[in-house]
Amino acid sequence: MNLSVRIFLGYFLLLGLAVWFVMRTFNAELVPGMRQSLEEVLVDSANLIAEIVRDEVAAGEIADGRFAGAMEAFVDRHLEARIWFLKKRDPNLIVYITDKNGIVIYDSRGRDLGSDYSRWNDVYLTLHGEYGARTTRDDENDPYSSVMYVAAPIRHAGEIIGVVTVAKPSVTVQPFVERARRNIEEKGILLLLGAITVGFFITYWLTFSIRKLTDYAQAVRSGKRVAVPRLREKELAQLAGAMEAMRSELEGKDYVEHYLHTLTHELKSPLAAIRGAAELLDEEMALEDRRRFVANIRNESERLQQVVEQLLGLAALEKRQGLEQVEAIDISKLLRQLCEDKTAMLQPKGIKFETDFAQSAVIAGERFLIQQALSNLIDNAIAFSPQGGEISLTTQIMGNRCEITITDQGPGIPDYARERVFDRFYSLPRPDGSARSSGLGLSFVKEVALLHGGEVKLLNGESGVVATLYLPIS
Repeated sequence: MNLSVRIFLGYFLLLGLAVWFVMRTFNAELVPGMRQSLEEVLVDSANLIAEIVRDEVAAGEIADGRFAGAMEAFVDRHLEARIWFLKKRDPNLIVYITDKNGIVIYDSRGRDLGSDYSRWNDVYLTLHGEYGARTTRDDENDPYSSVMYVAAPIRHAGEIIGVVTVAKPSVTVQPFVERARRNIEEKGILLLLGAITVGFFITYWLTFSIRKLTDYAQAVRSGKRVAVPRLREKELAQLAGAMEAMRSELEGKDYVEHYLHTLTHELKSPLAAIRGAAELLDEEMALEDRRRFVANIRNESERLQQVVEQLLGLAALEKRQGLEQVEAIDISKLLRQLCEDKTAMLQPKGIKFETDFAQSAVIAGERFLIQQALSNLIDNAIAFSPQGGEISLTTQIMGNRCEITITDQGPGIPDYARERVFDRFYSLPRPDGSARSSGLGLSFVKEVALLHGGEVKLLNGESGVVATLYLPIS
């Protein structure tokens, strides 16, 4: 399981538990809160009615008095009250009154007159000067049948002469409870979905830099040329810098070891030739022979200088991680200029250029490097072309890349050399018997192509070699 998934799951679990706890607590407090509000209203109602019926209870006229008549009319009323989403049609307030012994002397329901309620909490506690209230189910098996009873003392001449109890079924607040619960659940789900979305983006943001660093490490591992990523996080930026320093140090060690090996191998032959010629010059010989050995020393010295210079240029190119002096380059125009510059090299061998630059393209790159890479490919084609041969140069746009093709009519690449043509210091014998090159030209072309985000291929065609350089279009 990757880091981003772990962070997201951890965030989701933490958030889910928090939302679940809040909703559970809210729901647990919702019903008691509603009932407490109902009880508060019943307290006021009970005490108000206690004052209203005080004189009738004292006179023993409560059963047939004005209060009883008013309650009958109240029960028969048809209400048209819309309380938010609920339409209330019938009153459901219950009132009963007991004397100072707890015997029911009035009941708005008309069913418990004469009953002894002295043991009910609402009546018992109120008669003893305390706050009396109770909640009782009409049906023990039905939790929605509970009724809340709140009592108030009826006082006359400083004494408690009775108790008035006001009751209301708890089910009357149930629609409000259910509606509130649904709203809470819906808002909770929306909150959770929104938080998950935010969590996804937070996780992506947190792991974005880590992914960039991982991609950089994988690119370095595969040998690609990539610049160290720029990261906003200080710690990750320091880690990226440390990785870049480590990569440079490791590559530097391998680079030096490899180059020392190849350079030593390459310099052995010209040094041996120079040493041999110098030893022979110490002996007596004809002037013509002396001139020939001096010329050999000069040629081998120039060869050594050429190898060192090309090797230094290639080494500098290989160490670069990106382009520096980038400009727009018209490939067709650059190829035409190169063809003109190479005219003098064609005449001794009677070689001709055949060009087709119908599809011109502009790329972004370093002009000197592109020019040197194309020059190396053209020089290679000239070196392997037969007397009176023809070299074809074409440009073609393939998707978002410019395809530059240089085809000669030479002997082609032997099977044993196909995998090594781009190796440093590897070169093939020339068809005309001239000296081999340093073997660094094609390596330079490959590095230039990689630096520009392109590639180069050398394949055998129908006659000769087809060299193709692919460069991204600007």
